[in-house]
Parts: sequence; structure tokens; C-alpha cells
Amino acid sequence: MPADELTPPEAARWAARTGLPLPADRHAAVAATANHIHSVVAVLRELDFGDTPPAPAHRTEQEKPDAAV
Repeated sequence: MPADELTPPEAARWAARTGLPLPADRHAAVAATANHIHSVVAVLRELDFGDTPPAPAHRTEQEKPDAAV
């Protein structure tokens, strides 16, 4: 397990700090879910969006009415 992965005891501690105590049988599942989310976000952070305009600059093509109706 990489050193930066959340362990079940750490998941319980962080949850308790936010006022959300977890039952002991949920510690491992919460840690696994948090680690999965972190791995997905890490992949997204590696993407280069340098030439991508911000969303408000995107214009969708106007839909044309269907003439066969």
C-alpha cells in the first residue's frame, strides 16, 4: 500500500473530526472508497487542459427542427 493511502483507522479519525463517527465495520470500506476517489482524481490532475477553453466559451450547435415530423 502506498504511503499516501488512507488507512481504516485514519478514515475513522477523519470522520470523527468532522462529527461523523463511523461504526467499526465501515472503516475499511470508507478508506477503500476514499482511496479509489483519490486515484481517479490523480489521473484527472495529470491531464493537460492547456488549450481547452473555459466552459462558458463553448457554444453548442443549434438543434435544427426535424422536417420529417
